[in-house]
Amino acid sequence: MNQRTRDWIRYFVDYSALVVFLVAYFMTGKDITVATWALVVGSGIALVVGLAVERRIAPFPLIACAAGLVFGGLALFFHDPRLLKIKPTIMNGIFGLVLTVGLFMGKHPLKLLLGEAFQMPEPAWRRLTINYALFFFALAGLNEFVWRTQAEEVWVVFRFPGLMILTLVFSIAHAPLLMKYVRADELPPPPTE
Repeated sequence: MNQRTRDWIRYFVDYSALVVFLVAYFMTGKDITVATWALVVGSGIALVVGLAVERRIAPFPLIACAAGLVFGGLALFFHDPRLLKIKPTIMNGIFGLVLTVGLFMGKHPLKLLLGEAFQMPEPAWRRLTINYALFFFALAGLNEFVWRTQAEEVWVVFRFPGLMILTLVFSIAHAPLLMKYVRADELPPPPTE
């Protein structure tokens, strides 16, 4: 399987359940219960596809899909969509907490994920870890604000693609820092004439 196909499969595993949730919500006349069922089923399918094609499940898609199954399942079981709406708050809070605790323990969890691609000095890893921890805490707070103060359809769009866009913009803002430390063997070869 070529790299392009693998990339598409990863996108499918990462985002398909959220796309299905968004589409189901608006196609069913904004029925959050039907959309939640779509999220739960979509999360399960994404996990199976990821496992079948890649013969493994990457940690972040596994966490995201499992959280979708757990929070979506709880929302359906208790007939309470608030349980689904707090999922981004809890997950982003956990991510921020893991980074903060790792930092206090003298570890850099991001280094475990990105360390092979970037060889940065400790102060750069520390700065990146602090930035992402604060970002995840900010996303948790923003999610709380949006679902508690805005109409449900605003929260649905904020959830996806809103959070993805915010994360992409935040990550792109760190590109200059990361590019200073990218490993030479990770760079594409120079063009030949």
